[in-house]
Amino acid sequence: QVQLVESGGGLVQAGGSLRLSCAASGRTFSSDAMGWFRQAPGKERRFVATTRWSGGSTYAAYYADSVKGRFTIFRGDGNTVHLQMNSLKPEDTATYYCAAALAARPMDTLPNPRLYDYWGQGTQVTVSS
Repeated sequence: QVQLVESGGGLVQAGGSLRLSCAASGRTFSSDAMGWFRQAPGKERRFVATTRWSGGSTYAAYYADSVKGRFTIFRGDGNTVHLQMNSLKPEDTATYYCAAALAARPMDTLPNPRLYDYWGQGTQVTVSS
């Protein structure tokens, strides 16, 4: 049984930093895309960042415009993905979900949540002003 488990959420002041982690079990995701989405109360789930193996030991990354330059996504190993979040803003407050997509797809299609096959339960991030 595949499971994705997020950790690292919490309460932080605006301008602060948090690192989210996601650990997958049940199969190997080293060649697959793993990413992060977020959902604020009353709003739809939105893409944050994703990373996918691009050959050799390299992983490509793709970001939502709203987090470029502030967030960094990186793989710890084939089955872990981290999201370093710096310069946090109150509008970053949301539940953050880790997700994994099995099929090889172009990076620019990966912001579509429908392409992801597995999801974690989410971790809450709250940024106070």
